[in-house]
Amino acid sequence: MKILALDTSGLVCSVAVMEDDRLLSEFSIQHKITHSELLLPMMEEIKKKISLDLNTIDAVAVSAGPGSFTGLRIGCATAKGLCLAMDKPMVAVPTLDAMAYQFYGSENIICPMMDARRSQVYTGIYTFVPEKENENQFETYYSMKTIMSQSAMSVEDIAEELNKIGKTVVLLGDGIPVYRDKLDKLLKVNYVVAPAHMNRQRASALASLAQIYFREGKTVFADNFSPEYLRVSQAEREAAEKKAEGRNQGNSEKKNDRKKAGESIYIRDLKAEDITAAAELEAACLLNEAWTEKQLLEASILDDTVYLVAEKGGNIVGLCGVRNISGEGEITNVSVAADNRGKGIAYDMLEKLLLRGKAIGCSDFTLEVRAQNAPARGLYEKLGFVNEGTRPGFYDNPKEDAIIYWKRNKTND
Repeated sequence: MKILALDTSGLVCSVAVMEDDRLLSEFSIQHKITHSELLLPMMEEIKKKISLDLNTIDAVAVSAGPGSFTGLRIGCATAKGLCLAMDKPMVAVPTLDAMAYQFYGSENIICPMMDARRSQVYTGIYTFVPEKENENQFETYYSMKTIMSQSAMSVEDIAEELNKIGKTVVLLGDGIPVYRDKLDKLLKVNYVVAPAHMNRQRASALASLAQIYFREGKTVFADNFSPEYLRVSQAEREAAEKKAEGRNQGNSEKKNDRKKAGESIYIRDLKAEDITAAAELEAACLLNEAWTEKQLLEASILDDTVYLVAEKGGNIVGLCGVRNISGEGEITNVSVAADNRGKGIAYDMLEKLLLRGKAIGCSDFTLEVRAQNAPARGLYEKLGFVNEGTRPGFYDNPKEDAIIYWKRNKTND
């Protein structure tokens, strides 16, 4: 059995190829380079070094989350593309399970912690249980037992859980150096901090666990797979609530009207599984100018982009995106379903998009809009965009001028 494993869930970008009990190759880098720049070149280098024919692999394993949203969607999109192109099964392995599996055979409690920020960690608690196939043999096998499934929680809460178990614990993950001082005070049990070669994600551990999953038939359909973000929904809802508190009365009234009508709108990051619905929305709104599914997927996995969707009743009713180009945020997409316009959805999406754009380094923002699109122009001007020029005949079908809008950071003037 040959497994190609990809782990981009954290700061480490890691690729491995494992065949039965042999690790044929592993490539890991953690050094100020984005996963979008690393993953494909690393795979290509491995192919060259071991003369790998991708058609000979039996499955593609990918870290299923939790972890970095950007990292997970890059790994997910790459794994999906490989599986769909080669008609291979996908094995989705929980991130923290794979991290814990590096300590196969340990008699201690294993507790990976990934920094989830906001004073929380992504964590789980594991142990290994010895088993013997034959009592007359000396070789011992181990199965990994999950004491606490991976979840997002405070450092105080996970320390309390470990103290309850009362056994020596091995700590690993990028959350350990962040919360080391706090853990020193909170933990009442003996603990060991994993050494450098075992304290982060490794694709080889992912591949080893994926082999077990594969033998047990635990594969997923690539086209339906989406990572487990654990805390995304909570974080997005909290952000939406905070922004709603500072919204002007007019928009607050619109939100209240929507709530009364049972039309809750949830604005969140675009996920890989949203791509098809987002492309269909684009096509319905923009016709000949719409981005294709392939274009959206390629754009959304870049580290210098943010894409948001508006979800209503499980359906995607809005889409917007921005790309950071040398500090200038180019707003590339703004679409709202026809039957949901006039409800403040575009305003809410763009308000959040501008904040998220600043977080990835955008100082100024620009966009283009059809000259005759009065509602859109009114929206952009309400958000502080200023008309700074025209591109004559820029749009086709029908032929129309493009109005260039900018929202500039006044402190740069």
